[in-house]
Parts: sequence; structure tokens; C-alpha cells
Amino acid sequence: MLRYALQTLRARKSGFIGAFLALFCAAALVTACGVLLETGLRGTIGTERYAGTPVIVAGDQNVHEVTVERKGDKTKRKEKTKPLGERVWLPADTATTLAALPGVRAALPEITFPAYAVTPQGRVVPGIDGKPSYGHAWSSAPLTPFTLVEGAAPAGADEVVVDRELATRAGLKPGSELTVQSTDAPRAYRVTGVAAPSGGDLRQQSSLFFADAEAERLSRRTGQVAAVGVLPEPGVSTPELAARVAEALHGTTAQVVTGGDRGPVEFLDAANARIKLVSMGGAIGGTSLLVAVLVVVGTFALTIQQRHRELALLRAVAATPRQVRRLIGREALIVGVLAGVLGSVAGLPIAFWLHRTFVGFKAIPESLEVTFGVSPFLAAVGAAVLGAWAAARISARRTARIRPAEALSEAAMEQRTSSWGRLGAGVAFLIVGAVLLVVLSSLRSEPAATPVTFLSVVVLAVAVSLLGPFIARGAVAVLGVPLRLSRVGGHLATANARAHTKRLSAAVTPLALLIGMACTVLFVQTTMGAAATAQAQAGNKADWVVGSAGPGVPAQAADRLRRVPGVSAVTEIVRTSVRVGLVKYPAQGVSTDGLTRTWDPGVTSGALDGFGPRSVALSELAADDLGKKPGDTLKLTLGDGTAAELTVAAVYARGLGFGDLTMSHALVSRHVDNPLASSLLVKTDDGSGGGARPGRAELREALGALPGVAVLDRDQVDDLRAEVQQANAEVNYVAMGLIIAFTAIAVVNTLAVSVSDRAREFALLQLIGTTRRQVRAMLRIEAAVVVLVAAVLGTGIALAVLTAFSIGMTGSASPSADVWTYLGVLAFATVLAALATLIPGRLALAGRPADVIGSRQ
Repeated sequence: MLRYALQTLRARKSGFIGAFLALFCAAALVTACGVLLETGLRGTIGTERYAGTPVIVAGDQNVHEVTVERKGDKTKRKEKTKPLGERVWLPADTATTLAALPGVRAALPEITFPAYAVTPQGRVVPGIDGKPSYGHAWSSAPLTPFTLVEGAAPAGADEVVVDRELATRAGLKPGSELTVQSTDAPRAYRVTGVAAPSGGDLRQQSSLFFADAEAERLSRRTGQVAAVGVLPEPGVSTPELAARVAEALHGTTAQVVTGGDRGPVEFLDAANARIKLVSMGGAIGGTSLLVAVLVVVGTFALTIQQRHRELALLRAVAATPRQVRRLIGREALIVGVLAGVLGSVAGLPIAFWLHRTFVGFKAIPESLEVTFGVSPFLAAVGAAVLGAWAAARISARRTARIRPAEALSEAAMEQRTSSWGRLGAGVAFLIVGAVLLVVLSSLRSEPAATPVTFLSVVVLAVAVSLLGPFIARGAVAVLGVPLRLSRVGGHLATANARAHTKRLSAAVTPLALLIGMACTVLFVQTTMGAAATAQAQAGNKADWVVGSAGPGVPAQAADRLRRVPGVSAVTEIVRTSVRVGLVKYPAQGVSTDGLTRTWDPGVTSGALDGFGPRSVALSELAADDLGKKPGDTLKLTLGDGTAAELTVAAVYARGLGFGDLTMSHALVSRHVDNPLASSLLVKTDDGSGGGARPGRAELREALGALPGVAVLDRDQVDDLRAEVQQANAEVNYVAMGLIIAFTAIAVVNTLAVSVSDRAREFALLQLIGTTRRQVRAMLRIEAAVVVLVAAVLGTGIALAVLTAFSIGMTGSASPSADVWTYLGVLAFATVLAALATLIPGRLALAGRPADVIGSRQ
């Protein structure tokens, strides 16, 4: 049977190219997603700051939840952990304790805080390649190690040492005056030296070193350290040193790390990056597999349909159903193995491209290195082989089962009736899709809603595929009358569509999936963005917003603005995240004086009057999830691991615009890595009291020369918010864009295979008097019918899914969609369908009709 399968593949190369391409693309996507998934699970995060220190002691960056289950005499203890959003600090005396241990040469306390150089023109200088810039105490320089290449170490409170790369970029040298924007008001320092790490300039950050006392002041963490680096005495191994340190710290929450575990201590975003990669890899890979199965089943069904005469002849010459199934199955396995092996190799460069792209979007840190084994490749080959085999068996069920006489009679013309099994399966998938839409409309968090969203699209597309022949008959009945107005071309197109509804269905399904998936990917983001923007606009009562192009707006800016005549309220906003139990919530801290004059979150219960340092306001989503109401006590963990117990003051409706939790600025700013405000909301008097109403010029004058600080009106704030939303959405566009590209290839593939096999049909039409021009007109009309039906179905799928998504996430049944973007999707689908139909059609018309009719089929 294997020999016959190989002979069939050699004789019908063109018929199997479509299936091969679909499986090849699926295997490539599965490999790429598998590599991302494996990178997220066990990828190495390289260290820079701690490269010269074998043992690092840091705070526990996780929140823990322990559950105990008792079953009879057995007790089962489970511990779950989730990462915190800010750095957890250690007591400063930890370094003193470790320094006294035997085998320890030095225990160096590390202090880390944002610190940016400012040019004489007032421009904030970012870190290398736009990355962060940090300040440290000079005593921690040996951790890398940094050594002086020019000048001297900082000794006074007004002295600083800069790294070599920053000195070169900013034109600094010993003796230069440098303004530094850190956690306080900008301050002038004198550059006393330039330092460089022994292994070359750092690639992930810029570094500024201060005298120890000044670094402690700027960190705003008196009596605390970010980490402790432990250097061994000669002859003491790293494992031995780490064991001694761990024993000395037993009973504390401090964590002892070595080797590759030092990177996550330095780069706090690594844990979130891992989770994001696992999430994206799983979502893209899972959706790719579902799409691949749908596309490959359709492709194999079309291929088997084109071989109906051949398979009918095999049945007529006494081939058993089992033998036909085995023949088709082996053909599929051969195609699956070839496509899987080649596709898995092609998926590796896609994985590296995705990694570079996500790093460029700052979705993951560059320090998270691509890591993979053989698992992604084996998974891709296995998925291709199993997908091919399953698709072939599903597609060949009826062909292998029918009696020989029926097979020969059906080979001459497509079967006009569809099985009740297909109808039942289609209805079942339609019901499953409806259930998923109901579930989606009840989901109110984006991580939970996103996978259900795309699963709903695929399930509804499967329903369309199964119900395709029935839908095609209805479409032909509706479109038949206007199509006949085109006389010959329209009449032929209508007759063909009516006689070959399965072929029409096979062409419509991938195109409908393309339109539905593309619209969903694009408009999920716009729906969320529009809702968040609308809530933020409605809740912002300020006349002006002060923002920063640097690390943030210092508290001195708010103090100066409050002294401006005519300014009635200034609200400082600082962003963070908190954990309630293990659940993460985006949060903000706001200064409480005059809060209701600048900010209206849409309070639905409780009040913001009297909102203070021990108060918290919750979004309706958070309040429902936590079962809290005004007056209740809420226990939470702040970003740096500090436990807090706050009183719920109010519940508000505009959670998308302002986050799920709102606390006081005084509380939050003490527990974040960057205490500078992300923005200030400024409310001015209306001038009814007789005084002049301050404008942009007066506010700018009050701010003086604060670096990077700008006064923005509401329109400018909206523009900046749109830019941020677009930047955040780009990651999802790239990730899901691969699936859209795969679907587009499937569209071209399916249509091209369908048209290419009709050479004998075209030749027969020409022999009975139809001109080539009329045949091409027929193809154009058929392509238009395919696009029109697919557009209606794809738009319907997207509209249903987006409406359910919008109800759950925004509370509104009106998703936001841009008309021009939608028309662009339809135009793209039309171009694909036209190219995949007309070019193969022109090639099929190239031969002499008599020669084509006489050729072997």
C-alpha cells in the first residue's frame, strides 16, 4: 500500500501541493510558538550588574498562598506563588550579618533607583538604546565589577561617577557639571570620574554612581538595601558559599541565588516576561493548530473530491473500503512527515524573528535569551502528521464507504445532497459557538477573555465549514437572479455554483475565517482602547495635565503649581500594581487634596469625600470579584510586598480608564521603585472670583526649568494615550498576524487548487462555443460570489464575537470598529481571491481545448 501511495503522490504532485503547504505553514507556526513557550518556561535571563558576584541575596519577589486539603488521614499542602510588580527590599543589616560569615571576603549592599542625566538644554538623556538608567552607591561597583578609567570615586553629596558609554554619549568627563533627575527634584552634580565594567559596556542599562549617603537619600529607602552581593574568599566554591549564606538567613524571606538565577533578581520584569511569552506562545500555537486542522481538512476534502473518479475506479475493481482508507491515510502520512520536518526547520527563524520583534516592542527584555530543545520540533512534526492523517480520514469517510456502482455514478458529478451527519455536526459546532459567546460576554478580564475570543472565531468557522454546502445553496438562490443579468458569464457562474456547492463551500470557508479572524484581531484592540479612552476622558475634570518625557514629574512640580494664583487643585498620580491574594490588579495612587475637583471615576456607591491614606476605591469589576462594598476592609499586598489593610471608601464604574484599585499617593509612592508622578491633573478657577484664570504660559513659568516636564491640554493627552494604546496593541497584531498570514496562504492555496483542476471543464466549455473571454468572466463572477459570501459570513462571525467581547469587557454591546480598516480587510480578501482565481484560471485556459480534453485526468 505504501508503494501505491508513493506512486499516487508522484503522479498527482499538483493535487497534494495544497495540503503540503498548509501542513508546512502549520508546522512552522507550531515550532515558533513552541520555542517561545519553552523560552518562557526555562529561558535564561542573563545578568549584567551582578556578573562579577557569584552569590546574590535579594528579597522574595513573590506573594505566596498556601492551601491545606485534608482527605481522611492524609493532608495535602499546596503553595502557589505569583510575582510582585515592584522590588522587594531587605534590611540593611543583612549585609553586616553576611560579612561576618566564614569564607566571605565581602558582602556589598546594593541600592538601585532611577537616575537620568540631563543635558544643559534640559533634555533628559535616556539609558543606552532607550533603556533605563539607574543610580547606585559607589561601594557596590565591584558587583559588576565597575572600575575607574578616569578620575576619582565620588566622596561628597554633590559628586557622581558615570559609566563610560553614557559619558561618551553625553560628552561628559571628570570636572563636568551634570544635572541628574532622580527620585527628587533635579540636582546639579560634579562628575568626578568615568567607570567601565571589565566585560565591556552594559547593554541593558546606564549607570550613575553616587556617594553612599547620597545614594541612600535618593533611594528613599533608609535602612534598606535592594540586594546584597557576596564575594568569596579564595578557595571557597560558589555552592559552598551559597549554602553558608542560606543557613545564616534561615527563617527570613531573603532569597539566595547563583548562576542563571541572578538575572531575574536584576531584571524584575523577567517574571512577567516569562508569563507573557508562555501566554502568547500557547495562544498562538493553540489557535494555529485549530486553524490548521480546519484548513487542512478542507484542503484534503478538495483533493479527494478531485480524485473521485480515481477512487471510484479502485472501488469498482474490488478495492475494499479499508484499502482505500489505508491508501489515503498513507498518502497523508507521507505528506505530513515531509511538511512537518521541513516546516519545523522553517519555524526556527520565525521564532527568533518573533523574539526580536517582541524585544523591539519592549514586551520582553532583551536579557531573556531564546531557549529551546527538541520538543518544539517533535511537536510540530507530530502535529503535522496527526493533522494530515486525521484530515484525510475525515475527508475520505464517505468515499471509502460507498458501494462501487454508486462511486462510479457519483464520480461524474458532485453529490447534490449532504449527509445528515454533516448537518448535525455543523449545528453542534454552531451551538458550541453560541455557548462560547455567552461565556465570553460574562468574562470581564482581558487575560481570560482573549483565548475564548479567538477560540470562538475558530469554532464558528468550523460550523460554517460543515454547514457550507447548505449555506452555498442559499447564497446561490439569493444571488442567482442578479448574476444572470451578466448573461453568459453570470449564467455559467450560477450553474457552476449550484452544481458544485461543496467546491464553493471549500473556497468560502478559509476566506470567511480570514475576514473573521482579521476583524477580531484588529477590533478587539480598538474596542478596548475606545472604551478606556472614553472613560478616561469622562473622568478627567482637569483643565491641564502635566506630563514628563523623563522618569516622571517630581513632587516639587506639584508644590509650585499649587502656589499659582487661580489653581484650585493639583492631583499627583503614580502607577503600580497590587495583589489581593494571588490576583493582580492595576492600581494608582492619587493625592487626596481637592481630588473630586480633578477626577471623577463615576462613583456608583460610597463617596470620595474624606479619602485618605488608609482608604481604597475599587472598580466595579474588582468589587464584584472581591465581594467588597464601601465600609469593608480589604487586605492586599502592595507592589513591594508590603501588606496593607485598607477601608473601601467607594466603588466606581470607570475601571478601564483608571485601573481597578485607587489608593492615596502618600501610601503608594512609598512602595514603588519610581516615586515620581506619572502625571499631574491641574484644575484652575473659572475666573468668576475676579482673578485671572491661569493658562499654559503661567503654568510653564511656575514649573521653571524642570527637565522633560510639559503642560498638555486635553487633546494632547488623548493623542498620547492613543499612541500608547497603539504601541501596546502592536504585540498582539504581530502575534495574531502570523495566524492571519497562515490563513491568507490557505485561501490562496485552496482557491488555486480548486481552479487549477478545472482545465477539462474549461476546455469542454470552449468546445461547445464558449469563448475564453466568457470563461474568464465566469471566473471573475465566481470569485466575486466567493468574496461576497465569505464577507457576509466572516463579518457575521466577527460581529458576534466582538459584541460578546464588548459586553463582557466594557458593558456595552457596541464594539468599536474603524470603517476604513474594515474596508481594507475586505479589499485584501478580494485581492487574494482574485489573484488565486484568475491567475490559475488563465493558466488552465492556456492549452488547446482538444488536447486538454484528450489528456489523462
